[in-house]
Amino acid sequence: VDGWALTMLSRENVGYASTCNSVGQTAGYFLGNVLFLALESPVFCNKYLRLQPQPRGIVTLADFLFFWGAVFLVTTTLVALLKKENKELTPTKEETKGITDTYRLLFSIIKMPAVLTFCLLILTAKVGFSAADAVTGLKLVEEGVPKEHLALLAVPMVPLQIILPLIISKYTAGPKPLNTFYKAMPFRLLLGLEFAFLVWWTPKVRHEGGFPIYYYVVVLLSYALHQITLYSMYVAIMAFNAKVSDPLIGGTYMTLLNTVSNLGGNWPSTVALWLVDPLTVKECVGAPGQSCAAAAAAELCTKAGGSCVTTLDGYYVESVICVILGFGWWFLLGPKFKKLQDEGQSSWKCRRTN
Repeated sequence: VDGWALTMLSRENVGYASTCNSVGQTAGYFLGNVLFLALESPVFCNKYLRLQPQPRGIVTLADFLFFWGAVFLVTTTLVALLKKENKELTPTKEETKGITDTYRLLFSIIKMPAVLTFCLLILTAKVGFSAADAVTGLKLVEEGVPKEHLALLAVPMVPLQIILPLIISKYTAGPKPLNTFYKAMPFRLLLGLEFAFLVWWTPKVRHEGGFPIYYYVVVLLSYALHQITLYSMYVAIMAFNAKVSDPLIGGTYMTLLNTVSNLGGNWPSTVALWLVDPLTVKECVGAPGQSCAAAAAAELCTKAGGSCVTTLDGYYVESVICVILGFGWWFLLGPKFKKLQDEGQSSWKCRRTN
């Protein structure tokens, strides 16, 4: 798909590759997350889609994965059989001659100073967002917000997610797409603190019937602001990757940059999820002399007639640490990251030895 985007779009319009990517991913996210959670929820199906209540939703996870797995196999096979390349536009020089040659080519790309600097910076750029992106939704569910309600809040986000890349692409299709990335970063970091406040506020507005309408309005507005900053950075980095990728080896080159960019968001989220429990402070109430420092200690506390009570949630600790690290990156490394777009095209051209 990355290779197609580079070959189908002209060089002056290659910045719009990120728009095509983000709109397609939005549609896929809606089908795979929002639609599934709604159809899998017995409460939602019984309330809105059925006349006679039943104990399970319309679809199960197994049904859902089987259906889309079949669709994936069919569509991929049809593309392989029916899609024909334009022979007149096919470059005479082959991109690679096999798997070994491909990895040799990737290694030579990574060794280039500009690419190596980009990879190191983008692998650390998203540390500041990890707690907000990975843990907030889980904490809201933990505080009693139904997961299907959170999923349904994504429905009004879909038009926004489709329109945003079209608007943002006007600023990222030019010669300096990373300016948008840099400007959006502090706002997204501050929204991490706002998300932490939202989680803290959630149990205070909960009542027996659930949550009031104004609570969901606040959550929706918070998510909308977050999407604006997220898409500003996402479209900007995709536009930059498309801009600097060498057309001769565009598919391999751009996929490498996009993979590193995705990894830069995934590894901090994984670490953030893992660190929540170690950073959480709990006390044993009702059993003097016992603690809840570890799983075994918590079990002893329970056996002694006590219970473990959270005194400091690791999520809040993480949120503050992430924002501090994020602003540190923005002040110290952000300007260096922006300077990458001032590098000449020759700094990104792959020099093949064969």
